[in-house]
Amino acid sequence: MFVVDSMVKVPDHKADELIHIYQKRSRLVDQADGFISFQLLQNDKKPGELTVHLEWESKDAYLKWARSEQFKKIHELEKQYPDQELQGIVPKVSKYEVVAT
Repeated sequence: MFVVDSMVKVPDHKADELIHIYQKRSRLVDQADGFISFQLLQNDKKPGELTVHLEWESKDAYLKWARSEQFKKIHELEKQYPDQELQGIVPKVSKYEVVAT
């Protein structure tokens, strides 16, 4: 299994707005070959720290998704957030190969 985490930090007062955006997400990734799950995680001590957690069957499945037109479409939508503070978010992306369960 391959895991991709994209962590963002927003002002605490913007956290609920970003959560709402993800609750209404397009779900295009859900249809990708090799996709397992999506979770949005909120740090319990820092409400403005949110992490998108994606699980994939393999690194190859993730890379195929990351090069797809659907991936580009989703990330173009992010640039169109009406809130300027949320438009400028740059995530810290970490990628992991699961080596034990």
